[in-house]
Amino acid sequence: MVRIATWNVNSIKQRMPRFLPWLDERQPDVVCVQETKLTDAAISELLDDELERRGYQAAYYGQAQWNGVALLSKVGLDDVVRGIPDAPGFPDPEARAISATCGGIRVHSLYVPNGRTVGSDHYDYKLAWLEALRRDIAKGPDDAVVCGDMNIAPADADVFDPHAYIGQTHVTPPERAALAELQKLGLHDVVRERWPTERVFTYWDYRAGMFHQDLGMRIDLVLASGNVAQRVQAAWIDRKARKGTGPSDHAPVIVDLDEARDGDLGPMVPPPSSPRGPRKTTTLPQAR
Repeated sequence: MVRIATWNVNSIKQRMPRFLPWLDERQPDVVCVQETKLTDAAISELLDDELERRGYQAAYYGQAQWNGVALLSKVGLDDVVRGIPDAPGFPDPEARAISATCGGIRVHSLYVPNGRTVGSDHYDYKLAWLEALRRDIAKGPDDAVVCGDMNIAPADADVFDPHAYIGQTHVTPPERAALAELQKLGLHDVVRERWPTERVFTYWDYRAGMFHQDLGMRIDLVLASGNVAQRVQAAWIDRKARKGTGPSDHAPVIVDLDEARDGDLGPMVPPPSSPRGPRKTTTLPQAR
């Protein structure tokens, strides 16, 4: 029985008052963390003692102010690899990927480049980075989980209003095609497979009351190889972690293998209080 979680915390230092209580409440066995925004030395000083008391081993790949990923595990942390072989930088390599073997599963914690503006150098960098990721995952092993902030909404159903995102990154055909090529390696989008028709988001912009109106995107994914996907008993978004004071703009994604500890919850816990009917086109905050 293993509980795997992934969470873009948008600064682990800022999120500490929420992150540690969340670990105690949800008790994940493996945690993929993104956007830590600290160097390895700084995050080690901040977290190591707290994690050791909770039974976690930890591996970090950090960067001052930006990016940064981590892996925490109670079920082993072997063969740690920081970065992706032959991945492009912008212009230098960025701290966006870390992997290790945890309980017999190769786990990847990823923070895919944003892309910023369609057609920009950063957009091209995003696509090249995803291709390097695909090549790396293709090498195996067979039992793998690819987790993290993919910065891609796989389909129109994964955004609150497709018309609002026309001309924006995260939804363009080349980005979605790159994600589809990754999934062709045999990776299953376990949340969507479990909740094929539900309204499910993992990210809500801080601005304009987007969270309270449930105007979000599903860009944080857990992609599991076939053997691992067959073990999934629950897959859900911990929406509670996005509520209240000082949250990240992302919510954690939680997947239970072999046994659903809290029952077959989901797709979002707790569910949003706003109506889930059709909405008129809404302009994104950044476009106002």
